[in-house]
Amino acid sequence: MVEIEDILNKLREVVDPELGYDIVSLGEIEDIREENGIYVIKFLPTSPLCPFISAILEQIDEKLKELNIYENSKIEIDFENRWSLDRVSPEVRKELGL
Repeated sequence: MVEIEDILNKLREVVDPELGYDIVSLGEIEDIREENGIYVIKFLPTSPLCPFISAILEQIDEKLKELNIYENSKIEIDFENRWSLDRVSPEVRKELGL
């Protein structure tokens, strides 16, 4: 069994091509939970019309494969909530001058 923190650390390697920062620091990962042996990853794109959603999802899939949990994982894309700069980590906010 893989720890949630291990998944988060691996997803820090996924860079949003538009913003140039990892999706965890940008707050694009809303939740990771384990349900009956399945890892559910809730992804919040920066925009519902983001042209890079499929590229980011491909990168997430690759990281899940590296952790050997791809077959036991599910990605949920959240189009109901809105991403905002408030979700960005303090470190990235500082780099961006926010």
